[in-house]
Amino acid sequence: MVKQPKGKADFGLPPSLWRPVANGLAIALILIAIAWAMNLPRMLNLGFYPQQFFAAILACALSIAFLTMPADRTSQRTMLPWYDVVLSIASIITVAFIAVNYPELVLKIFSQPMAVWLPGLIVTLLVLEALRRATGWALVIIIAAFLVYALFGDLVPGRLQGRPQSWQLLAGYMAFDSNGILGLPLSVAATVVITFILFGTLLATTGGTRFFTDAAMLGMGRFRGGSMKIAVLASGLFGSVSGSAVANVVGTGVITIPMIKRDGYPAHKAAAIEAVASTGGQLMPPVMGASAFLMAEFLAIPYSTIVAAALVPAILYYVALFIQADLEAARMGIKAMPKSELPAVRTVIVGSHFVAAFAVLIYALFVMRWQPERAALLGAVALIATSLVFGYQGNRPSLKALFSSLSTTGHGVVEIILISAASGLVIGVLNVTGLSFNLTYALVEVGGGSAIVLLFLSAIVCIILGMGLPTLGVYVLLAALVAPALVKVGIEPIAAHLYVLYFGMMSMITPPIALAAFAAASIARSAPMATGWAAMKFGWSAYVIPVLFVFSPTLILIGEPFEITVAIITAGMGVWLISAALAGYFSSQLTPMTRLLFGLCGLLALVPAGAFEGAVWSDLIGVAGGIALMALNVMRNRLAVRSEGAA
Repeated sequence: MVKQPKGKADFGLPPSLWRPVANGLAIALILIAIAWAMNLPRMLNLGFYPQQFFAAILACALSIAFLTMPADRTSQRTMLPWYDVVLSIASIITVAFIAVNYPELVLKIFSQPMAVWLPGLIVTLLVLEALRRATGWALVIIIAAFLVYALFGDLVPGRLQGRPQSWQLLAGYMAFDSNGILGLPLSVAATVVITFILFGTLLATTGGTRFFTDAAMLGMGRFRGGSMKIAVLASGLFGSVSGSAVANVVGTGVITIPMIKRDGYPAHKAAAIEAVASTGGQLMPPVMGASAFLMAEFLAIPYSTIVAAALVPAILYYVALFIQADLEAARMGIKAMPKSELPAVRTVIVGSHFVAAFAVLIYALFVMRWQPERAALLGAVALIATSLVFGYQGNRPSLKALFSSLSTTGHGVVEIILISAASGLVIGVLNVTGLSFNLTYALVEVGGGSAIVLLFLSAIVCIILGMGLPTLGVYVLLAALVAPALVKVGIEPIAAHLYVLYFGMMSMITPPIALAAFAAASIARSAPMATGWAAMKFGWSAYVIPVLFVFSPTLILIGEPFEITVAIITAGMGVWLISAALAGYFSSQLTPMTRLLFGLCGLLALVPAGAFEGAVWSDLIGVAGGIALMALNVMRNRLAVRSEGAA
């Protein structure tokens, strides 16, 4: 509750008044997005600029933010204070004015009339305040620094000196130009992201989340360390739809983390593996997270191309995590789950229609080549239809529950819409001041034109910028600030963008601010920092694989088929060897020297043959040495078992 003076606790509007309004706006937001995805304006011969549609979405999101998010982020909202009523109404009126008058006023940005700069100033301040309430100060401070730079860029010395802008021009530009608030990030959030989050919400409403967890239990629970493998599989599946590492941790971790702890794993490791599995969901095709759709827009390439490039690195990521889960279980002597705790096949098989809904979505995306938002709507329709017919474990969603999913989704997308609108402020500053070119030049100059030095600097920048920020905000900043410098030194554009996405995502599990790891730690009741360090160990592959596909794009499926196949096989062997070295176990406990040799051979095998001249020999040495080490460890273990049996 917003902190009120003593004796005034009842001041403001009660929930019975503001909650229906907030829910109505949330439903309106989703219906507007659905109408646009279905191309209804064109069907009805209604002509709109896309920015007018984005403005309608933003108006709803801003108003909902001020109705539901208290000014004090540590409090809970009950009574709605008068100033939030004013801010909510101001959001609707200001953005509606921009939407209605957009065709006329967009042509007057540089003449700077009050009708342009005044609503621009108001909406910029409203977006920043709503963003602060939704995400905290970190992103707001970064964006404010960009805006200050836009006003006083001529005072910055050296290569980063920019063109100063008047505050009237800056305000109007941010509100009306297609490179500002109503620009590319908001366009992706308002179309693609909303429809996919609706699909994910419906999946939870219809029992699909429970089905995937049950299916993971059925498939993995019969093996050693089954609970950890269940977490890896279930979180990977759900994470590709949820669009948020933290939301994925909270959604699946409440089930998987207690299960892992019950099997005997330390609490910090249980939380760590859930955090790593949840974070990787946004890197896993076919759906991936919201950032992947934005990447396709930034690079002006089909989303299917992003999926193809991301596939092998994501598989290697989960293979590494899965192997570590297996070897940790073997080292600790953790057996399979009791059969009594496993779901019956007949109760899980009835949920196969959830897989059919995903199949419809994938077919529409990659075979029919529909726009992602239309494909997501088709998948949602298939999901609703099959759930109403078949249900899951005797439960069918009610029409009321399905309708409530609209409101739930509307509230759930507010943060992403605010982040996207605020990201437009960053892109606007980069364009209007020339900072994008200056920063790219400065990074290349600092790196001395060396790709290796620039990659190292970029990785540090990515992790630092990502600390405490939501995924979409991280990617927009990195794609605008860091990726162009990588492309400048000759790195493939798609490899550069995947590189910054990976390292931006790793901020979720990298201390000192590791949001996904800390969220998992709160569920596991483990030490946050210990969880973060364990998560880094489990997620080691995400720090290595991006460097490899930058130097050899065969891992992102660019190259000859034979070279790609060899690179995938040797990388898989490398992942296995390094995972064994980190776990300290293969078929038996590894000595420190053997662990070192496993790790060394793994690194050699990981390096693709095309990474540098002579790399093919490092591959051969790594693979041959790794096979020899594995065989030797297996033989020693068998001899030890026989000796114990004879004794």
